[in-house]
Amino acid sequence: MSLTLEPRFKITRSTTRVKAVTTPRRWLVTRVYLPALAITAAGAALIAIGWISRWGGADFAGTLTSLRVVAIGPVSLVIVGLFMIAERVWPAQQGRPLFARGHRQDVLFTVLNATLTLPFVAALSLSFAAVVRARMPWLTFPRFAALPHGLVIAIIFVAMDGCNWAAHLANHRVRALWRFHELHHSQEDMSVLTVFRTHPFVHFVYLVALIPGIVLIANGGISTALLIAYAGAVGLAHSNIRLGFGPLGRIFVSPNFHRIHHRLEGRQDVNLGFALSIWDHVFKTAVNPTKETVGIATGLPGRPLIVEHGTARPHHLKVFAAQLAAPFRPLNRENMVNRYDVSDNASVPRR
Repeated sequence: MSLTLEPRFKITRSTTRVKAVTTPRRWLVTRVYLPALAITAAGAALIAIGWISRWGGADFAGTLTSLRVVAIGPVSLVIVGLFMIAERVWPAQQGRPLFARGHRQDVLFTVLNATLTLPFVAALSLSFAAVVRARMPWLTFPRFAALPHGLVIAIIFVAMDGCNWAAHLANHRVRALWRFHELHHSQEDMSVLTVFRTHPFVHFVYLVALIPGIVLIANGGISTALLIAYAGAVGLAHSNIRLGFGPLGRIFVSPNFHRIHHRLEGRQDVNLGFALSIWDHVFKTAVNPTKETVGIATGLPGRPLIVEHGTARPHHLKVFAAQLAAPFRPLNRENMVNRYDVSDNASVPRR
């Protein structure tokens, strides 16, 4: 007769030996991070619904073209080029080579965005909008004739930025989301190209930013020109330019303000705003820049994620592949550290 304790161990009286019993779930958990798989599956399911519904009647090709114009169109490339020149003239962190390792790595992510991520985001966005309109038609307001078009655009813009702030905060507070977002924080050579250093599936949580536009779609939408300006503001915030906005910094995000969000030492769940800093000031997550923070080091303490700076040679392609696979790696104590609290008292995320 034997006494069995399930599911992990089997203890027999005859031998008194402990034999490990590997269950399918335990085997899977030791090899992959299941919540990351769940997010991936949810994104795939959403896109499948959108494809079946023909994107809710929307024009996929037109949407993709608009996204490409915003992200990598001629005007956007000129803006990026001007910011790169400014980074050499007024650098926040000085002494970098012209083509630093981090810059070269971010070029790979820029190419990924231009070729694969943008179509993926277009599919996600159209699918999400189609599902919301079909399942929650009450969410779409009727046209308000007395509401000026400019006011509608301003409301959508501000609400969209607020939703991005909330999603960004969630990326730092929820471990499963952080696994996709930590790639963005791994950059130790911040530049305007760092805005492209994102995992494709991180965009799933930012779908919430589409809700203001869905709510007020009958009253008008944000123009491509304004979206380019918004993308430019986000790119400027990530640039290595020594620039603050003075009193306007309480409204708009400057490079000096956002750099604190990427700092190597100290909490990183601060200065979360995309274009507007008002959310950080309202919700007490703002840390105002000082002379000491202008050129502070950026990145992840202890490098829990493989980075191009970690070896004598950068191995860009190998590191690139490992960074994209990283969210699915199994949990261990090292990568369970709460990276939004990178102080000496860092702890495991609560969720």
